[in-house]
Amino acid sequence: MMMRRRRGLVGAMATTAVVAGTAGAVRHHQEEKWANQQAQQQADQATYQNQQDMAQMQQQMAQMQQQQAQAAMAPAPAPAAAAAPSLTDQLNSLAQMKASGILSDAEFEAAKAKLLGS
Repeated sequence: MMMRRRRGLVGAMATTAVVAGTAGAVRHHQEEKWANQQAQQQADQATYQNQQDMAQMQQQMAQMQQQQAQAAMAPAPAPAAAAAPSLTDQLNSLAQMKASGILSDAEFEAAKAKLLGS
């Protein structure tokens, strides 16, 4: 009968080293593969998001251009008439004119009566 020769301690260590080295290399390769896949997915997602943002901006620009075109075609509003001074402002003005001597008492009373409608 043939006898099998047993490996020695050095042979067992060599086999263990080969197995461990191979497992480490395979693991390292898988980690790189996963990292590359993740980076590619992130890049794809960023590209998609950029495309969506660009489409939205183009839509907003088109709306703004349409609004500007409509505003350019619309007739200009008539200038607003100057607001009439309030009754209080007119009475104060009359009092200042009376105080400075521009109006006499009779003129002041007549103008005040005209303003108050009595």
